[in-house]
Amino acid sequence: MKGRPGLEVELRMAHSQAKVRRMFELVEPIATVTFSDIPNDEFLAVGMRNYWDGYFAGRAAPLGLASSEVVHAVFYNFAPGEVARHIPRVWAKVTPAEAIAIRERGSAAALRAAIGALADSTSLVRAAEVATRAAVSAPIEGRVLYAGLRALAVPEDPVARLWHAATLLREHRGDGHNAALVANGIGGTESHVLMALALGMRAEEFGRIHHLPKARLDAVVDGMRDRGLVDADGGFTDAGRETKARIEALTDELAAPPYNSLSVEELDQLITDLEPIAAAAQEADR
Repeated sequence: MKGRPGLEVELRMAHSQAKVRRMFELVEPIATVTFSDIPNDEFLAVGMRNYWDGYFAGRAAPLGLASSEVVHAVFYNFAPGEVARHIPRVWAKVTPAEAIAIRERGSAAALRAAIGALADSTSLVRAAEVATRAAVSAPIEGRVLYAGLRALAVPEDPVARLWHAATLLREHRGDGHNAALVANGIGGTESHVLMALALGMRAEEFGRIHHLPKARLDAVVDGMRDRGLVDADGGFTDAGRETKARIEALTDELAAPPYNSLSVEELDQLITDLEPIAAAAQEADR
């Protein structure tokens, strides 16, 4: 694809952007059971002080004993200093290998609890196999967190396998999303401001950044206003809205490689199999 300022890439999409986006919508509630109560309780039981200790231990574990600076760079959208409140402290309580095991065990248990009888269905077994095949098929270059996850063993249990595949697909997309943000000159906190505005919220109302000191968040929004992305009232300008749409479209394109390994029929069946599983997981999270 050519024509974006500062960016020239050639991407092959074997499937429509709409289907790639649909897979994101289905993968997200399955992968994010890892941030729910059951995995959190598992981490608290081994000495984590709070939810965020467990979050950083579990999600950063595939990177090994990476410094807080490296994790901050890879995760991209946390405010300065937030990662350092948890890493490296958490490694005094668990090793990365132990955190990986805790996260997988707790996430599989959470997914099984959320989806009930679907956990033992033939459609889940089929979805786990096809999703895994897609999830391990993409190039790892430039995908740091995805590469770390790819180095892990694929679980044997179908429920754990599906969660693992969903996590691979989610983090592959996330690495690409970060690249799209960088290519468009959008920083980590700025990405949350764009998300808030896209959801019809003011920046200070958005859950991921509402806790920031007012002066810090105001400075971020002021900088975006100076660049023509935010208007005087703190809402989207046309340029801001176009930037957000451009980032999302590029993210979808960069998320396509795992699905290129599947035929049209396989991807359609995977979407059909995942829809009730994702709906159940989403409902359980409400």
